Amino acid sequence: MPSLAGGSGGQRVNEDQFKGILETAVKNQASDVHFEVGYPPIFRIQGELVGVKGPPLTPADTESAALLIMSEEPDLFAGDFDEVDRSYSIPGLSRFRANIFKQRGALGIVMRVIPFEIRGFEALNLPRVLGDIALSPRGLILVTGATGMGKSTTIAAMIQHLNMSRRAHVVTIEDPIEFIFPPAKSLIIQREVGSDTRSFQSALRSVLRQDPNCIMVGELRDRESMDICLKAAETGHTVITSVHTVDARRTIGRLVGLFPAEEQASVRLRLAESLVASISLRLVKAKGGGMLPAVEIMRMTRTLQETIKDPDKLDEMEHHISQARELGCQTFDQHLLELVRSDRISEATALLHASNPGDLKRALAFG
Repeated sequence: MPSLAGGSGGQRVNEDQFKGILETAVKNQASDVHFEVGYPPIFRIQGELVGVKGPPLTPADTESAALLIMSEEPDLFAGDFDEVDRSYSIPGLSRFRANIFKQRGALGIVMRVIPFEIRGFEALNLPRVLGDIALSPRGLILVTGATGMGKSTTIAAMIQHLNMSRRAHVVTIEDPIEFIFPPAKSLIIQREVGSDTRSFQSALRSVLRQDPNCIMVGELRDRESMDICLKAAETGHTVITSVHTVDARRTIGRLVGLFPAEEQASVRLRLAESLVASISLRLVKAKGGGMLPAVEIMRMTRTLQETIKDPDKLDEMEHHISQARELGCQTFDQHLLELVRSDRISEATALLHASNPGDLKRALAFG
């Protein structure tokens, strides 16, 4: 296995060493690669951290690796630099999303592996109903989950499904651009924060003047972005975005909480009227190795609209989702139960990731 460390004396690594580590990561199906001072390079494989054999990295090593990623912006690390997201590509191998940051005065890097190929729902083990959701003619679609749960991959599959299904003008706003969408039926414009636009907010303010059918926002981070996304959905556009929340109930709470108290009632009403679906993801260990997504799917019904409007009813959301199976809705625990019954995950894994372990355990006991 190639070593990145340049040895003693502050010797800097070269591009071949750096690319060798990334090639090894891709071949071993790593999802992430960590470059941290004091440790050898570390891969995340099937959710576990695996160290590369070799000496620990020095500050010169990680600085050199960062400069290879930021070859067009070498002066960025001077002055008040703290962190930045950038994309990096090795032709014929893979793309990577790099987060470069300072820690204890040195640079650290975490790189997410982004395959060139955009996999479809079946290859990703995602429910087919996501294809129907992706083709919604208007409204807000939320893809949620913790870091590393597959939000970007799921959104890419949805955009590609739209791309292969009908003619539409799609504008993406990303930081950085991750998957590259090939030409098909749709016209897809991809804008990167920092190089194509100053900020998410700036791009969102102008996107409605660009004649889009569908707008994809890499991540919903603040009140202004949320307000613009709601306006876009309210005016007949499809908006697909991600939120760092673990399920539909917490997603609604998080988004409403972006606004001051005096505006929250109207925001709940706007969300209830505009939201098409919330798709929440948890990656769980599969039998025989690998990872599988457990997916909560909430498609809007009249009952769920009323639940969103009334903050006192928010705790009822999971029950109402479980009762709308005919629309493709499912709770995490319903999907985990299916995965156990199809012998794809163990009962222990299901209970570990369940929203209500006691209820799931009783359901499992009844076979």
